[in-house]
Amino acid sequence: MELKVGDLVTRNSYGNDVVFKIVSIEDGKCTLKGIYIRLVADSLISDLKLYNNEEEEEEREFLAKIEEPLVLNRQEYFYLPGKILHIDSDIDFLNRCLEYYKKVGVWAKGINEKEESMPDKMIEWLEEYKPNIIVITGHDAHYKKEEENLNSYKSSKYFVEAVKKAREYENSHEKLIIIAGACASYYEELIKAGANFASSPKRVNIHALDPAIIAVCMSLSDVNKDIDLKNILEKTKYGIDGIGGIITKGTMYVGYPR
Repeated sequence: MELKVGDLVTRNSYGNDVVFKIVSIEDGKCTLKGIYIRLVADSLISDLKLYNNEEEEEEREFLAKIEEPLVLNRQEYFYLPGKILHIDSDIDFLNRCLEYYKKVGVWAKGINEKEESMPDKMIEWLEEYKPNIIVITGHDAHYKKEEENLNSYKSSKYFVEAVKKAREYENSHEKLIIIAGACASYYEELIKAGANFASSPKRVNIHALDPAIIAVCMSLSDVNKDIDLKNILEKTKYGIDGIGGIITKGTMYVGYPR
């Protein structure tokens, strides 16, 4: 069967571990974008295998788990979840995250922007939307080199600068929750720059929804209580290999009476 743009495929040389969509084909070489994973890659068309839906059941189970509503006492109390601003370089993943926010009932504004443009526009966005939580994500990659620095990554330097700009606007880690990074991002530098949560401690790929899962957990966590950090990280697809963070308080206010 001849493969074409739009087909879902896996790579034989990587053990068919990640599902991609073919974005373009030129001279026998394909540009691929992950369906579930925040990953862009190139591949020879001869290395590709048409996807046969083997992973769909696992994906459905994961989505069902993260979309389970938080049990709140709505008989007596009312709730004001934190507002989320989600900046994403990938429009498809951004739309998936916005759908997820809508399903779980939290306010979110999405902006599609290239990684390299995020730092320059960060303060403008924060002043306009005044979020409690900001997600800074898109695509990244780790180029293994002898000397580990920001030049060893595709987009981490832009994420780091964007985080620094956000911290210029609001220095408190509790007044502005920052979630930053994508696949295999430079975790340590993002945390040093001021992120509350960042990817990726083990330089692994992360799920398209992982940053949004953290954002929802923070939106629905009590502003007066420290979060259960380990529990929140375990809700993501790859746990502490994919995302780490610091203990802080939530952003949701609880009121009475309803």
